[in-house]
Amino acid sequence: MSTFPTDLRYTPDHEWLRAQGSGWRVGITQFAVDQLGDITLVDLPKEGDLVTKGQRFGTISDLYAPVSGKVIAINPALKDSPELVNSEPYGKGWMIDLEPTEKVEIEELMAHDAYSKHVASQ
Repeated sequence: MSTFPTDLRYTPDHEWLRAQGSGWRVGITQFAVDQLGDITLVDLPKEGDLVTKGQRFGTISDLYAPVSGKVIAINPALKDSPELVNSEPYGKGWMIDLEPTEKVEIEELMAHDAYSKHVASQ
């Protein structure tokens, strides 16, 4: 079983959030990467777009917004190097930065222990 970074919050759909400046960085977990296989294309929203918790915000397969908010940055490296998601899902393979509009939604996400149990049950 994979180990997951302890400084992140997780969704049941295998996205993660990390505090990043005044916003939150979003990516997908190693578990998701393992399920998807080689990633050759990543489609992300534009800066300034609004996303809603639980709604699709991009595609590798489908990416779901872990919280509602405004996209304040996208990872430009993924346009030319989508394979960064495979090699560094918790680092250079991040997807977007969000400014959350509903901060309580962050508290509803799983800590690493709960996410580890969630993955083990799948």
